[in-house]
Amino acid sequence: MDKTVKLVFQDGLEIEGKSFGAYTSAAGEVVFNTALVGYNESLTDPSYKGQIMVMTAPMIGNYGVPDDKAMINEIEAWMESNQIQVTGLVVSYYADDYSHWNAIQKLGAWLESQNIPGIYGIDTRMITKKLREQGSTLGKIVADQDIEYYDPNQDNLVDEVSCKEVIRYNEGADIKIVLIDCGVKNNIIRCFVNRDVEVIRVPWDYDYSTLEYDGLFISNGPGDPALCVPTINHIKESLKVDKPIFGICLGNQLVSLAAGASTFKLKYGHRSHNQPVQLVGTKRCFITSQNHGYAVDDSKLPEGFTTFFTNLNDGTCEGIRHESKPFFTVQFHPEAMGGPVDTEYLFDEFIEEVKKYKNANA
Repeated sequence: MDKTVKLVFQDGLEIEGKSFGAYTSAAGEVVFNTALVGYNESLTDPSYKGQIMVMTAPMIGNYGVPDDKAMINEIEAWMESNQIQVTGLVVSYYADDYSHWNAIQKLGAWLESQNIPGIYGIDTRMITKKLREQGSTLGKIVADQDIEYYDPNQDNLVDEVSCKEVIRYNEGADIKIVLIDCGVKNNIIRCFVNRDVEVIRVPWDYDYSTLEYDGLFISNGPGDPALCVPTINHIKESLKVDKPIFGICLGNQLVSLAAGASTFKLKYGHRSHNQPVQLVGTKRCFITSQNHGYAVDDSKLPEGFTTFFTNLNDGTCEGIRHESKPFFTVQFHPEAMGGPVDTEYLFDEFIEEVKKYKNANA
């Protein structure tokens, strides 16, 4: 700790800071996170795969890190996956001393245990303004040696973070949901299990058509949705029947692509716990947690589909739904952990649609 390291941007800007975590170099897409709390969850969110996370909150690390090996219902109790997903962490002030009832180690020690570098002593709000004005950019944390820049969006990151075999949770429950794992957050699984649903978690490119299930869920995940061709093709087949479908984040984009719409890369993405979205056709506004770099072009939605939610900051599409079939998706995270849970009711609405379908086809 306290060794000098540099944050270097692709445009040549170099900012000097101090090291915490692993003293090693790392590269990726530089993105910001405006959350005041929840760094444990954000760092383990597979949607951040391949990215250098810049935290705008002025102090990070003050509540330490809980046991990342603790398990409840066969999933990590306090994390969103089984490992840190970012390639590096940038903070303004790193608190080496921590105090929290369930913390067992320092943030820096946890990063070091997984060979992830951190840099502090940097004006992270200035960096966030730079990213908002300039747009997404590549960068690197340079410690022991210089390295090449790395663009994670060129790789199929979903294949890297998805499970490799079918996994079942809460087996034997009456309602069975197939969950396409594109980089699923653990709290999505918790939200289903807590509602007494059996979750059949399948790899991103798995042909689930032979499985017995009552509803289809497509998870969040990292990178360019257009690279998930097998998933899109499987969803196309699912859209031909009336079995309920629910997608979150990348799942929203994949369902939209399967339906015939298109996606585009946002200038700097939506990455915060306080994004306002409006339920289309009403005056209802919800505060949501988001982390994504791509969005759906809802001007090209096919017949039968309509916009579900709209982002009140920039007017982008925040979800779609079918006018007559039980299909709907959202770009934000109803299961936010941490962050607002104003829209967690969408899990209940999805399960109600699944029950209706199941009863009608009993």
